[in-house]
Amino acid sequence: MHVQWRSSGRATRAEFVLPKGRASPRRARWFTRAVLAQGPDRTPGQLQDAQLVVSELVANATRAARRPCRLSLHVNDRELTVQVQDDSPGRPVLRPPSASAESGRGLALVHALSRHLSVSDDRRGGKTVRAVLALD
Repeated sequence: MHVQWRSSGRATRAEFVLPKGRASPRRARWFTRAVLAQGPDRTPGQLQDAQLVVSELVANATRAARRPCRLSLHVNDRELTVQVQDDSPGRPVLRPPSASAESGRGLALVHALSRHLSVSDDRRGGKTVRAVLALD
């Protein structure tokens, strides 16, 4: 497990390398809560939304990737930017919600909670999924 943490004035940037496995989303939620606790008080709803977004993105990445994924968080007064990078070339697909489906709702939740959601290809292979959440 590798963690990098930088704080300057009103912004904090942190990175966490998460191993492939079922415990990674739980570790990512804990890490997100610890990072957000460094700044001004957040509402319980903001903390829950941030942890849900991180958990969903990390769960998708650890399922799809062959190697550990990298979670990056950038927090300022107004927003939280979450980036999850993995080595899988497969891009997440936003599907219409289905009452009968046993999975496939996570990305729709991330999309609903985010100001912005994007996917970019990584020049080394794989991709980075980026979600921006409001904190103001």
